[in-house]
Amino acid sequence: MIGHPRAIPGIATAALTAALLATVAACSSGGAAPTTASVPPTSAAVATATPAPSVAAATPTAVPTAVPTPTAPAVPAGTVIAWGDAAQPQTKVPAGLVGVTAVAAGYQHSLALNADGTVVAWGSNASGQTKVPAGLTGVTAIAAGYYDSMALKSNGTVVAWGANASGQTKVPAGLKGVTAIAAGGYHNLALRSNGTVVAWGYNSSGQTKVPAGLSGVIEIAGGYGHSLALKADGTVAAWGSNSKGQATVPAGLTGVVAIAAGYEHSLALKSDGTVVAWGGNSKGQTTVPAGLAGVAKIVAGDWHNLAVKSDGTVVAWGDNGHGQTAVPTGLASVSSAAGGGGFSLVVTGHP
Repeated sequence: MIGHPRAIPGIATAALTAALLATVAACSSGGAAPTTASVPPTSAAVATATPAPSVAAATPTAVPTAVPTPTAPAVPAGTVIAWGDAAQPQTKVPAGLVGVTAVAAGYQHSLALNADGTVVAWGSNASGQTKVPAGLTGVTAIAAGYYDSMALKSNGTVVAWGANASGQTKVPAGLKGVTAIAAGGYHNLALRSNGTVVAWGYNSSGQTKVPAGLSGVIEIAGGYGHSLALKADGTVAAWGSNSKGQATVPAGLTGVVAIAAGYEHSLALKSDGTVVAWGGNSKGQTTVPAGLAGVAKIVAGDWHNLAVKSDGTVVAWGDNGHGQTAVPTGLASVSSAAGGGGFSLVVTGHP
């Protein structure tokens, strides 16, 4: 690039001007571009120049972050994009995976629901959590616990696989009429068509002890040791571990349309597109970004959260120790999202 000439110590201004004019003349005459030998290389000039002034050592105005933000590649609709911790490798999406409608994230494993009702799993398989049962089809929803996985079938039944040390994959006998599922740390939840909730698995903190008389439920969520239920009237019920206040619903909270639960925190999406968070905040997970609005979906990882806005973009906050809140630049048209132990998953658009 040719710009305005400036004086360089050790080189006469007249000589530099003459060289530049000669270069311009050569280019305008339509001749071939001059070789580097026709103009003294800049590096040679700098080598003989007077030491640079002290201002050259000034502190840069931009300080790079510890974890660089990745850039979202151009991908077909229904493609999964993952970022964050890849130790198992839970963020290594299987090659050629497209046509995905939903994703779920466990501690170190990932699930994807295909449009044809089949499930794909990857990441840690220490407890068989990524070994999808042979012949599993007709799936309409998926959920992932710490070391187990679940699928809801179109006939209202539930299939679970993976770790069962706490009975989390032992689906209650006769369970049917299920419309939604959710997984906690070592416990699972099912919402029935009559608005009641069934829970099973680890109950050390009462996370599977559904409050007596709870009904009119339209959505459920499982945290590490607590559970949430959204009622049709826009209020939230919570039970289980309350070590950080995660099961203490903020007084007067109404107008809620969606919920999510993390390790020790809880989230609620209100009808006006704003988010309310409560519980543990050791990683900033309950410090909702100022001015966040226009949110259409929320999900919670262990110590971080994702909000999908109505325009298809994503906002993340909380723990970023593995880059899990470093949303890829240019990410858009997101239709589904999930947060795991230290990673994030999204689906771009619908197939």
